[in-house]
Amino acid sequence: MPLSPAAHPDLPPSRGSQQPDRWSSAGLRNLQQLIQLRWIAVVGQVLAIAFVHFGLRIALPLEPMLWVLAALVAYNVASQFVLKRRKRVANRALLLALLVDVATLTAQLHYSGGLTNPFVFLFLLHVVLGAVLLRTAASWVVAAATTGCLLWLALYPGPVTVATDLSQGLDSLYVQGLVICFALVAVLLVVFITRIGRILRERDARLAAMRQRAAEEEHIVRMGLLASGAAHELGTPLSTLAVILGDWQHLPHFASDPELLQDVVEMQAQVLRCKAIVTGILQSAGETRGEAPEQVRLRDFFDELAEEWLNTRPVQRFDYANQCAENPLIVSDAGLKQMIANVLDNALEASPKRVAMNVALAEGDVVVEVADHGPGFAPAMLAQLGKPYQSSKDEPGHGLGLFLSVNVARSLGGTLTARNATQGAVVTVTLPLSALTLDGEEEDADDAE
Repeated sequence: MPLSPAAHPDLPPSRGSQQPDRWSSAGLRNLQQLIQLRWIAVVGQVLAIAFVHFGLRIALPLEPMLWVLAALVAYNVASQFVLKRRKRVANRALLLALLVDVATLTAQLHYSGGLTNPFVFLFLLHVVLGAVLLRTAASWVVAAATTGCLLWLALYPGPVTVATDLSQGLDSLYVQGLVICFALVAVLLVVFITRIGRILRERDARLAAMRQRAAEEEHIVRMGLLASGAAHELGTPLSTLAVILGDWQHLPHFASDPELLQDVVEMQAQVLRCKAIVTGILQSAGETRGEAPEQVRLRDFFDELAEEWLNTRPVQRFDYANQCAENPLIVSDAGLKQMIANVLDNALEASPKRVAMNVALAEGDVVVEVADHGPGFAPAMLAQLGKPYQSSKDEPGHGLGLFLSVNVARSLGGTLTARNATQGAVVTVTLPLSALTLDGEEEDADDAE
């Protein structure tokens, strides 16, 4: 069972992990859509005012309309500052944004024809956006505000009146305005409602993933309680067996028979290994890192782990390569040890003749790749990797090793992925180096070297 320095041929060059996508708040992204829509409104109002006043020779009160436009631009600039500084946007901020839009539209309509302005139907755009973006109560506020603004325009007509003669068909300016307004509202609704719908679907998918993760973590807690309870119960009988086997080694009956003595020594070694496993379970039942955690060099940690695993498993060939160019201090994490051991044990079950492990540093991540020469993962297994009780062994209790390993990696901010190689499978564990070091230890290690 050689501990070969050669890497497994199926292991690809070490690669850094892709950092998990940082999901933006749905409220922020929706506010961004409203800001974009407001810039379109500003440009549209400038063009419409210029066309009506100078092209159609309809006298508009330019000064108040431009002041309203300036106020809208100022509010939009302020909204962009909010977008950059805040991490979340509450429902009331979106409500305020829509009410500001309704108020500015009302003012511009008041100065450009009131209810006789065909663009009065832009109020419906705000009602639809409110129904999609806001909670039920807030969406009703927007609907009530637009209705109130319509009533105000009816009671207080502005200085300009637009002829609403429909008998001329498309020759009527009012009909042309209606067609343009309808097309504009239709296009904006399709574009922005599609974007907003995608944002909301992504938010729902993230919430579903968070609920799934919470359920899995609850499952892990239950298993941890069962494991720690079993470890307490097994501690005493294992200690008794270790003492008895130690005494047997000195008895003449066993000392005179080398083969029998070797069996007793092997039995005691396995009992001591069981005790070490039980002790590890009890240590891992609480915080993995205690008040005085043990520190070790990165290369030494994996070298010792590989040596210990090789000496306690019946593997015929173990190809191990440690390609870490740097050797910083890390915390000797019992959970990390158990996770890597679980991955190696799974590889050993699939391929008793040959297992390989490659360790490297890539872009600030520790990348551990374990390969075997077994049959590989079934497509269904790859799709459900990390789910409890997903196993190809069809035996009760199997499938928990990878499930626990995936969750340990995730708790450290890393990932665990798997793929099928030309022969066998490759499991890749990627962990940020910062998650394995104490605060400031990485810098101290660099200074020491």
